[in-house]
Parts: sequence; structure tokens; C-alpha cells
Amino acid sequence: MKRAPDGLQASDAQLDTRLGSRLAALRAERGWSLGELAERSGISRSTLSRAERAEISPTASMLNRLCNVYGRTMSQLLSEVESEPALLVRAAEQPVWKDRSAGFVRRSVSPPHAGLRAELVEGRLAEGADIEYDRPPVPGLEQHIWVLEGALDVMVQEVEHRLGAGDCLRMRVWGPTRFRCAGPGAVRYALAVVLP
Repeated sequence: MKRAPDGLQASDAQLDTRLGSRLAALRAERGWSLGELAERSGISRSTLSRAERAEISPTASMLNRLCNVYGRTMSQLLSEVESEPALLVRAAEQPVWKDRSAGFVRRSVSPPHAGLRAELVEGRLAEGADIEYDRPPVPGLEQHIWVLEGALDVMVQEVEHRLGAGDCLRMRVWGPTRFRCAGPGAVRYALAVVLP
């Protein structure tokens, strides 16, 4: 596979380009300037502009803020830049998105699909990874987090939950959340997401 100039695989760079175009289209559909989107999202105009032009790869936190503004889950947004998912999603066809700076890998095991409210995601956090979301992408979003390997600390409504392998945390997300892998080692978990 060809390598992109910044060290990303060509497919990663292509995904960033399609994602940037989709973000620009969502803003244009609403008739917002970069300044208006910056006010609504809390992300600087220059960062938004660079993301729309695919000069940077958005972080998980940045995408979460934009999903909140646009009323979408992250999987919905990412599915809009991928081809329509089939009913059967083979492992090799499951879209993978990486936030390298945060040590986060997200595999869309069961991507959003017309007529279905639930989706299934596999998350991997490297040891020391710490991701904070200042708001849910969709208020009242139902989530079930099942730890498959390792340990995961999840902060919900100012309460921290320590999850070990086999543990499951069920919640509706109304405010800030935080996912942290203190270690030892990485954590792998399944996340079921159900739209309200």
C-alpha cells in the first residue's frame, strides 16, 4: 500500500480527505461560517479550517464536539464518508479510525445502518491513554461498555468506574465522560451504542 507524505497509509489520508469534505459540507448545509462553528463547538477557526482541508487528522475529542454540534454519533459521521455498510460486515471490511496522538483505535464492527438504532464498536486504548469528551455527541445516548482485555477507567457524571476484563458498564450519556487506560498494558473493549 502506498504511504502518504505525513507517514499515514494512503487509505488513512483518503479517509481524512473524505472526512474533511464531509465536515465542510455539514457546515455549508447550515450556512455557518467557520467563526459560527468555532463558537458552537469551542474549536478554533484555524483548526476547523485545517481539518476541513484535511491538513490535520481530527482527534477523537474534536470529532466528538463536532458530532454534538451536528447531532450525530461519531459512527454516523464516519459512516457518511464510507460506503453504505452491508448487512454482513466482514472483519476485513470494518472501518478503522485512529487517533494516534491519543493512543486510540476505533473499529466500527457494526456500523450505523438505515432503520437500525444500535451500533457496535471495538475500542483500543494504549496504556496511559486518556480521552475526555466534554459532551455527548447526542444527549441521552445509551452506551454499554464491555471490557474484553485489560482495565478501563470510565468517568460518568463525576463518578469514576474501574472496569476489568468481563465487566460491563451501562449508561445514558448526558454530560462529560472520560476514558482512561492506566494499565498495566492496553485495554480492548466493546461499545454498544443505541440512539435515544
